Amino acid sequence: LALAAPLAAQETAPAEEAAAPEAAPEAAAAPAEAPTRDSVVATVNGVEITLGEVLVAASQLPQQYQMLPPEILFPGLVDQLVQQELLAQTLDALPPHAEIALAVERRTLAAGEVIESLTDGALTEEAVQAAYDAQYAGAEPTPEWNASHILVGSEEEAQAVVGRLEAGEDFAAVAQEVSTDTGSGAQGGELGWFGPGMMVPEFEAGVAGLEAGQVSAPVQSQFGWHVIRLNETREQAVPPLEEVRGEIEAQLRQEAVEARVAELTEAGEVARPPEGTFDPATALDPALLSD
Repeated sequence: LALAAPLAAQETAPAEEAAAPEAAPEAAAAPAEAPTRDSVVATVNGVEITLGEVLVAASQLPQQYQMLPPEILFPGLVDQLVQQELLAQTLDALPPHAEIALAVERRTLAAGEVIESLTDGALTEEAVQAAYDAQYAGAEPTPEWNASHILVGSEEEAQAVVGRLEAGEDFAAVAQEVSTDTGSGAQGGELGWFGPGMMVPEFEAGVAGLEAGQVSAPVQSQFGWHVIRLNETREQAVPPLEEVRGEIEAQLRQEAVEARVAELTEAGEVARPPEGTFDPATALDPALLSD
């Protein structure tokens, strides 16, 4: 059931009339017990719904619902779970596709718990520092280039572009007129900043051999023929640990999981049907889940 209906009903309910003054209580109410995940928030035909279930349901809500005030969100979630339980109790048995979905969800949750414990153990400050040192210790600043190019289909066309530039025509204007790279051509050929490995090798070699402001001879790559102008150069300093911590932690997480999977694969028994048993085009047909 969608949560919107019970929440909308609560949000739009008319304000109650002012209540009459309450009579003085005979005795002070007992203090409320601290809630736990096992606290029962509702019982439906003998089936208990716990606060833990409410919390899980809340975590799965879209962001706009999670931002609702607690006094609206909590009863709305309880209503949702009660309605779901009432409907669920009318089903004699889960259909096969639902049983399969539960099995997949259980496996996913169990694996996620293991992954979380693995990665928590892998992300010590010592491990993060060691990975940073291994990757960046002694590293030199890397060059970065800001360049523009004009891309054409043949060497003859590229030579003609060079001739026009040598005759004094504006690089950006020529790029907008003849470049087949429509993305950069519309920007006068500008490619912005890039570092080693971000361009095809022929292009990078052509840029690296230029001085700022210089235009290259025609350079051929898999995309065609380039006439390149180097606009600026700079050096990218070695990043501090905090700048790349996220990348390093992701790397350590991946390595920890891969190592554990390899260990379990080696120790376990994994059997698969012979290759070609299943045709992916038919094996991935959702209609196979139908009853």
